[in-house]
Amino acid sequence: MKKFFIKFCKLFGFEILDQNNFSSPTLEKKLNEDLSVINEKSIILPLGEVKITKKISSILIILRMNTDIQIWDQNRKRLFEYPKVEYTKRSLNSLIRSINFFKKKYSNINIKTIIVDDNSNIKNLEMIKKIVVGNNVEIINLDYSKFQDKISKQKNRETFANLASLLQSFEIGKEFGDDLIYFVEDDYLHFEPMLEEMVTSYERIASQVKKDIFMCPSDYPYLYMNNLKTNILIGSKRHWRTVDRTLCTFMTTKNLLNKYWKNFYKNCQDRHDPFEKYLNEIYLNEICISPIKSLSLHLTNINSSYGLSPFIDYKKLWEENKIND
Repeated sequence: MKKFFIKFCKLFGFEILDQNNFSSPTLEKKLNEDLSVINEKSIILPLGEVKITKKISSILIILRMNTDIQIWDQNRKRLFEYPKVEYTKRSLNSLIRSINFFKKKYSNINIKTIIVDDNSNIKNLEMIKKIVVGNNVEIINLDYSKFQDKISKQKNRETFANLASLLQSFEIGKEFGDDLIYFVEDDYLHFEPMLEEMVTSYERIASQVKKDIFMCPSDYPYLYMNNLKTNILIGSKRHWRTVDRTLCTFMTTKNLLNKYWKNFYKNCQDRHDPFEKYLNEIYLNEICISPIKSLSLHLTNINSSYGLSPFIDYKKLWEENKIND
């Protein structure tokens, strides 16, 4: 009778949780294992099951890279005070590790990475190519001439290049994106589960709210500097909070990129204050969330409100992603 009942539950899509044995006979798993099934169901104890309606087919990752400039628009040094290329190398290594961690579990999700490189010198570019070999990564050189008529004249070359690389990233997402698109900068260190948590939390939360959303991988310190009201949501393996600001590293969908293309484009036409002014306008109408605690560490100056997430072992994460040339 017990076997028949289990088969009956499986047939009709019900799950059995045996708290005595701490297991699920229908899922054939212990309850401390991952009970969710990507693109099908998200199960979290004791909240139960969420049927996935926002299913994921592909992820396009677009990385903006500059291996020379220490901190754009600031006369400061980054945490650990290495040359900029070292941050790029470790950032890229952490991203690849996170992608490979994800692919071990979800090999049916197609992942493509495109790097928009802001004219790295030959030595730096060769180091980057060694890191990405065999990982389905394409490197595109930033061509300033394409953006002379699209971006207002700036005070310096660095500001123009930053706007141009951002616009090229958005244009790549618009042309080649299909489902989820992750725009990321080269000064973020990612924990290995970053991509898995981003994707599985996206499908759970987006399915619950019945709409596409924006996601930021970093828990920025500036989010705690005023009494901003927020909502706390349950993701796949951690809490998330609603936010109304991000930097230029975030994940969203092709649908939202198309819907707010005027905002994305306008944000790149000139240097605004804040820099992400027209991106932040989108969050007045759409849900944007960031994780508690952080999935990625923005490696800026130690005193920057836009940088180091709280309660992270910075040194450990930095050393884990060292590249031996």
